[in-house]
Amino acid sequence: MPARPFGEPNVIETPQAKTRFIDVVGRRIAARHRAGSSPGLFWLGGFRSDMAGIKAEALDRFAAAKRFEATRFDYSGHGESGGDFAEGTISRWLEEATGVFEQLTAGPQIVVGSSMGGWIALLMNRALRERGVTRIAGLVLIAPAIDMTEELMRANFTKTESARLERDGRIEQPSDNSDEPNVLTRALIEDGAKHFLFGTPIVTGCPVAILQGAMDENVPPAQAIRLMTHLPSDEATLTLVPDGDHRLNREADLKLLTETVGRMVEDAGPRI
Repeated sequence: MPARPFGEPNVIETPQAKTRFIDVVGRRIAARHRAGSSPGLFWLGGFRSDMAGIKAEALDRFAAAKRFEATRFDYSGHGESGGDFAEGTISRWLEEATGVFEQLTAGPQIVVGSSMGGWIALLMNRALRERGVTRIAGLVLIAPAIDMTEELMRANFTKTESARLERDGRIEQPSDNSDEPNVLTRALIEDGAKHFLFGTPIVTGCPVAILQGAMDENVPPAQAIRLMTHLPSDEATLTLVPDGDHRLNREADLKLLTETVGRMVEDAGPRI
C-alpha cells in the first residue's frame, strides 16, 4: 500500500523576511514577503507543510541572493496562520493563495508549488487567467499532487476508513510531517471533487517545469507523467530524480530546484 499522504542557493547572510499577518476573506494569514526585482517568486507549500520548510527557505535564500521579490505564506490551519486545520478544504486554501498573491505581489511571478501546492498552483493560475490576470510567468511544480483528495486519499482508504468517514465525517491517519495525525474530513474529500484537473486538457499559458522523485511513495511518478499528458499546448518539462523521494530536500535537490527556477526567471524576460 502506498505511504500515507501527507542551483544550490548562493549562501549569504541576509535578514529573514519578517512574518506579517494579512486578512484574507476574514482569515488571519501569516506571510513573509521580500521586496525585490521582477519576476518574483511565489511559494505554495504542501498538505501539513509550512513556509519555514527546507525547500521554502532555500527558495527564499536564492531570492535574497539574486535580489528577487519572494513571497510565501501559511494556509489557514498551518504554521503561523490562524484557523483549525480540520476546517481546511482545497477551495479554502485556494482562496487564501489567490488572496495573498493579489495582496502582496506585483508584476510577473514564477509560482513554485510543492505537492498539494502544485495542484493549487494550477488551480490558482486558471482562476486568475479566467479573470484576465496573466501575471504568472511560469510554474515550477515539485511532486505535484494533482487531484490528491481522490487519487491519493479516497482511492486508498480501507473499507473501515470509508465507513468511518461516512459515519463520523473524519478519519485520522499517521502523518509524515508531524507527530499529530492527519485529519481527513468528508468536507475535504467532497470539496476536492470540485477542482479535479485530470480528464481534460490543462492550459496554463506559461512554461511548466515538473520535478519528481522516482522513489516518491506519497505522490508516485505516474502522477507527474500523467500530468505531462494533460499539458498538450504548453511548454512543459519533467525532470525525474532517480533516487529522489517525496521531500526532494537534499542539497542536490535544492540545487536542481533553484537552477530550474533561475532558468525560468531568465526565460521570463528582462528583470524590472
